Amino acid sequence: MTSEPSLTKALKAQAKMLGFADCGIARADAHDGRMPLGDWLAAGHHGTMDWMEGRADQRAAPQGLWPNARSVIALGISYAPAEDPLRLADESSVGRISVYAQGADYHDVVKRALKALARWLVETAGGEVKVFVDTAPVMEKPLAAAAGLGWQGKHSNLVSTGHGSWLFLGAIMTTLDLEVDAPHPDRCGSCDACQRACPTDAFPAPYRLDARRCISYLTIEHKGPIPHEFRRAMGNRIYGCDDCLAVCPWNKFAKNAAANKAFAPRAELAAPELADLLALDDPTFRQVFAGSPIKRIGRDRMVRNACIAAGNSGDARLVPVLERLAGDESEVVADAARWALAELSAPLSAG
Repeated sequence: MTSEPSLTKALKAQAKMLGFADCGIARADAHDGRMPLGDWLAAGHHGTMDWMEGRADQRAAPQGLWPNARSVIALGISYAPAEDPLRLADESSVGRISVYAQGADYHDVVKRALKALARWLVETAGGEVKVFVDTAPVMEKPLAAAAGLGWQGKHSNLVSTGHGSWLFLGAIMTTLDLEVDAPHPDRCGSCDACQRACPTDAFPAPYRLDARRCISYLTIEHKGPIPHEFRRAMGNRIYGCDDCLAVCPWNKFAKNAAANKAFAPRAELAAPELADLLALDDPTFRQVFAGSPIKRIGRDRMVRNACIAAGNSGDARLVPVLERLAGDESEVVADAARWALAELSAPLSAG
């Protein structure tokens, strides 16, 4: 039996009150056939993200993770930026951090709101619930599309007519049979702006992302040396990349989410100086990035990324610190520093 429409109406009102920009409901057996997970994994497009492959059976559909689930409540919180995410492209002395990571850790913010909504639902209608935000084998983007929040664009991320490409996604699974929403139609049309914007040609086809070529993957998920073929294309990007998201025409309808102060850019993360990043040791890294999703990549990956940005900067003033880093205990840091020195046409240190 499906729930009364009055319950879903009240649920969506409660979600809005808790700060969610959008809320929709899908069946727990919902699938998105456009980009089958198995095909993506078989092509190796997940790179070294072995955790994607390890629990693929659970990730493929909600009931694979929780067989008792009957409905999935898909939710989005806007993080639309106040300024152009691409404005620092030519500022070679600073590092570019993806918009989503410049404020508080979205995992904490979204999960707190999800738990509050889940408690309300149980108190109001009973049933069992589980909440998810990017930390379990749940395909949030296809579920959000199935629940009518938007569609997976040609850049593979969710696009919303009201919020553009700027939604943090979360999900609540429940044993309740809730009234479902219609899936959202694809409205990319003939637009290929996101495909053309990618600096590393990470889209082998529309709606398909090869993570191995994606700067977000390379700077965040990839633990080893950045492949040489992508280093110059990285420019001054040190954590993630917003290019394909930022050029989406639907962003013109997105309202700035500055009202959610949790996502307001922290001053030290909006445009960090490369010189400061190159000087980071582990304790200072932990201090600077406390409460940020950036903290999880650790000092070595961040300094590795900053070294590559330094090599692309043309700034000879960074040579002394790069010479020290060429002898760093971390080989990924030392390798990136040596490459940067070569790019700056400076002599390598004896170390």
